[in-house]
Amino acid sequence: MDHMADLKKFAKKSINEAAAAGMMKAYALVMSKADTRYVACSDPVELDRVRENFLKKKLGLATADMDASIKAICEHMKSDKTKSRLTFYYLLAEHYGKLDMFVKK
Repeated sequence: MDHMADLKKFAKKSINEAAAAGMMKAYALVMSKADTRYVACSDPVELDRVRENFLKKKLGLATADMDASIKAICEHMKSDKTKSRLTFYYLLAEHYGKLDMFVKK
């Protein structure tokens, strides 16, 4: 899968390539497995996992709009049956202004 092409397809702004590269490195293992490389928006357990493990644990968020932002990304990516976890996470990090967390310093 061409992750940059997928990001460009869904990103609303220009791609932060350093952040995208950092995310690709951080999630290389997740993206290498068929059962974890995609986000299933129709699975409530999967959406809970995104909220708990990515938004809360990784990004350190505790906002009331997390579920709404996850649903908004699902809606934004609805044209794609296979929603790349990397793209999904990038869009969430972008939404919350947290892309810099993935830029190697």
